Amino acid sequence: MSLDLFPGQGGEGEGAPRADAPLAERLRPRRVEEVVGQEHLTAPDALLGRLVAGGDLPSLILWGPPGSGKTTLARVLARGSGARFLATSAVAAGVREVREAVRTAQAERKGNRRTVLFLDEIHRFNRAQQDALLPHVETGLLVLIGATTENPSFEVNSALLSRCRVVTLRPLPEAALRTLLRRALDDRERGLGEREVSLDPEAENLLLWGADGDARRLLGTLELAVNLAGAQKGIHLDPESIRQALQRRAPRYDRTGEEHFNLISALQKSVRASDPQGAVYWTVRMLDAGEDPLYVARRLLRMAVEDVGLADPRALEHTVAAQQAVHFLGLPEGAAALVQAAVYLALAPKSNRVDTAERQARAEIERSGSLPVPLAFRNAVTGLMRTLGYGEGYRYDHDEPGALSGQSGLPPGLDASTFYEPSPRGYEAELRRRMEEIARHRPPTKKKPGPSGGPGS
Repeated sequence: MSLDLFPGQGGEGEGAPRADAPLAERLRPRRVEEVVGQEHLTAPDALLGRLVAGGDLPSLILWGPPGSGKTTLARVLARGSGARFLATSAVAAGVREVREAVRTAQAERKGNRRTVLFLDEIHRFNRAQQDALLPHVETGLLVLIGATTENPSFEVNSALLSRCRVVTLRPLPEAALRTLLRRALDDRERGLGEREVSLDPEAENLLLWGADGDARRLLGTLELAVNLAGAQKGIHLDPESIRQALQRRAPRYDRTGEEHFNLISALQKSVRASDPQGAVYWTVRMLDAGEDPLYVARRLLRMAVEDVGLADPRALEHTVAAQQAVHFLGLPEGAAALVQAAVYLALAPKSNRVDTAERQARAEIERSGSLPVPLAFRNAVTGLMRTLGYGEGYRYDHDEPGALSGQSGLPPGLDASTFYEPSPRGYEAELRRRMEEIARHRPPTKKKPGPSGGPGS
């Protein structure tokens, strides 16, 4: 794949899109003043506004959702700096394209002109490919502008990231989308002005809803609706026209990216906050976006242990049943089982004491190593073992009053440790009473807290 060369300076006509280019490409802003929805970056006193005014362009990573203007800003910045603009996509490019850009940049440097390499979807470059960019970015031969929908701290090499300024773009608000829609309808040169297109207010609202903050989706849906209406002038679009073009809005989601982690985090925090409405919403949101239902089930199972625990032992049973149901039924029928489990977990009493006990026991094992099993608790299966005292002093609890011997199963030196301590909530209140009863049968010891200083709340 060769590089797309864009002049980056000169008259307005340079680099102008063809008349048959998609509407979104024809309407792409050419000056920073035309960019909408990113005023926190493009205002005269904001970062990109100052860069355009100053003409000095550092390497940047533009991070934002689809259709928020990353490619547009890269071109506008290159134009403002007077640099040569080379554009390619990391989906199809590789080290060969990087070398080609380096050769072009070396030739441009002889004329005292800088070169901007715009790398769309930079997160698709593997580490070796990113490393190939590093020396040329470091020396300033290439000004790198990378665009990504993924969190760059996850997807971009730390060495390369340290040499770039990360700029965060936002989904376009409704006001910005309305501005773009008006441009598309009124512009007779680059837009649909010659076609004399009009929309019902309801159709316009449906179009904005379907865009979901994405300018490219907005303009693509509008263009498709107009094309479906025919080649005549004076086209009027009603809600049904927009529905046919829109089909179904696909939520912003990436099953391996940041949004994946954001949504599952929102689900767990809703469950932990005992908010069934949030638990329902985020469960359905993930499933509708195409998340693996068994992944959702696995995370709910973890919540049943981590956030509910023994405050309601039935939580784990319900969640395992939901996992089995969605595995057996599939989607869409199995979705309701996961929603039911999420609601149950949200409304269950909360305790993280089991999770805390696990972490404290692990910390103690890390600290004290492989301590020996108490002799009384060892299994004497040979004569030698009996001679060495294995099993000596062991009391069979079923023969004791109340089936309680009061023996400690911990290694010597840890017999006063407390790893699990029930909360006063839900079923754990009953477990607390049971532990107090057991403690009365044990010889008095000086209580030793767990390694982290006590159980969680």
